[in-house]
Amino acid sequence: MKFQTDGLIIREQNIGENDRLVWVLTRSNGVVKAFARGAKKLDSAKCSATSLLSYSRLTLYKSRENYIVGDAKTLRIFSKLRHDVRKMCLVQYFCEIARHICPREQPADEFLRLFLNSVYLLSENKRGELLVKACFEMRYMCMAGYKPDLLMCRKCGAYSAPLVYFLPREGKLECCNCRRSSDKVAPLSEAALTALRHTVFAEDSKLFSFALSDEGLRMLNNATELYLRCQLDRDFQALNFYKTITNG
Repeated sequence: MKFQTDGLIIREQNIGENDRLVWVLTRSNGVVKAFARGAKKLDSAKCSATSLLSYSRLTLYKSRENYIVGDAKTLRIFSKLRHDVRKMCLVQYFCEIARHICPREQPADEFLRLFLNSVYLLSENKRGELLVKACFEMRYMCMAGYKPDLLMCRKCGAYSAPLVYFLPREGKLECCNCRRSSDKVAPLSEAALTALRHTVFAEDSKLFSFALSDEGLRMLNNATELYLRCQLDRDFQALNFYKTITNG
């Protein structure tokens, strides 16, 4: 079967002297692993089109078990990120998340669109790293079916309080008056709670349109990151390295 689709390269692996194995977040088929013959040759159109973080139009051939890249045309390369170690590491963390939770063999337009928007905002310095990171983490989790319950305290029904605790394993809230257990939780100020709700419920066009203090962003990121780690029950190598170089 032959088809054409747009996709973002989220991982690349060199095979031999001239070939490349790529993981692509495609619009039509979700995450696809495909073999690109001759992609390492500098005179090949596949060279740039199948490199990491290239957004490309690909012609793919599918056999029973494998995908092969035929024609490839670069639509956009986020080259500015390659000169910023911190941002590049953060985006590689996004790539790890995408490879783990994005659909296979089914459309993934909203996953691709959010990824492209996030990378664009980072590349053009239009939003801060922590704001983009929190939005990406929580919105991807929601799209993958892990939507938390952020409406009220699960015990007393309070909508807000000076301090609220987000329970990452349960995906629920408890206010400061109800919280008794010492289990791992993420404390949230009223502003941070409002921002967390925004990452879940805001329209796509307004997802990144909010502001928080540095402390609020720290609380928000702690909550979204803990939620992702607990729900997926796994570690992310790129995130660990990002936190190392940012002293996070």
